[in-house]
Amino acid sequence: MNRVCKALNIKYPIIQGPLAWLTNAKFVAAVTNAGGLGTLGPAAGQNERFRDPDPVKRHAMTVERMRNEVRKVKKLTAGTFAVNIIPANGGNDGHTKPLIKMMIEEGVPAAVYTGSEVYPEIFQMLKDHDIKIIYRAQNPTASNARAAEENGADVIVETGFDEGGTLPKQVVGTFSIVRMIVDAVDHTPVLAAGGITDRRAVKAALALGAEGVYCGSVFIASEENRTAAKVKQAIVNSTADELLLFRTKPAYYRSLPGPFADHLQELSDQGVSRDEIGKVMGGLYGLKRGMVDGDWDQGYVSLGTGITSIHEIRPVKAIIDDLMAD
Repeated sequence: MNRVCKALNIKYPIIQGPLAWLTNAKFVAAVTNAGGLGTLGPAAGQNERFRDPDPVKRHAMTVERMRNEVRKVKKLTAGTFAVNIIPANGGNDGHTKPLIKMMIEEGVPAAVYTGSEVYPEIFQMLKDHDIKIIYRAQNPTASNARAAEENGADVIVETGFDEGGTLPKQVVGTFSIVRMIVDAVDHTPVLAAGGITDRRAVKAALALGAEGVYCGSVFIASEENRTAAKVKQAIVNSTADELLLFRTKPAYYRSLPGPFADHLQELSDQGVSRDEIGKVMGGLYGLKRGMVDGDWDQGYVSLGTGITSIHEIRPVKAIIDDLMAD
């Protein structure tokens, strides 16, 4: 049996990326019910940012909203799903530990741990309660992969520059980084991420030693995803060579063209600092405006280079069946 499937108790070795604002219970359950592993992103099911000046209250409200979404998922599937955690400051960021506490209370089966720093205390909190750990470095290296393995990661996801969302600092393609990490770890299965949108890419990843795939963009163009219909249609109608690439904090971002994205590209071409472009960009809230609201005057549309192979809007099950067909 495939080691990823065995570790996570899933049918197919395919994990859906957290996708920031673009997930909710309906979508995540659809991925899990189709045989993959669905993941609730950090703003799952939410529509607005919390603006309370008290950070403790903000974190508490965010965790409770996530709790509600977790409960909805559990009503829609009996399968394995995950919640995304993004630890900072050793996990003492005011959000990570309350979020994990909620996951323990609600019996969440798995966590997608996003972050280049491996915090042993956070790994141990999860392992003590049998929460499976899917480790995904924002800037993958052989060193942080080995650290994740030493601390008990169940699966290691290695992301190449082909991905959508916040891009790695290193401009290294998916298939190069996967080979490097497969050779760097001793016993933990590795998943390939970045540009995986059809069965050919899956077969190539497996041929290089990956034991599964971690996908984002291909699921955005699904019927169940909460992304605006105009964005899904734009994905179908676009190819990778139309994507804009601009500097921002912490490194780079991609977007389909649009008034706001074009402006970000211009600032980048003019040499405006990453910090300043990041402020204009509005962080992940700009993604919400562009992709959930469909407002390209105030938001951007983040995608990976694999969009060339996305030719129609399909149900999640059809996407997974096609990716795993061979």
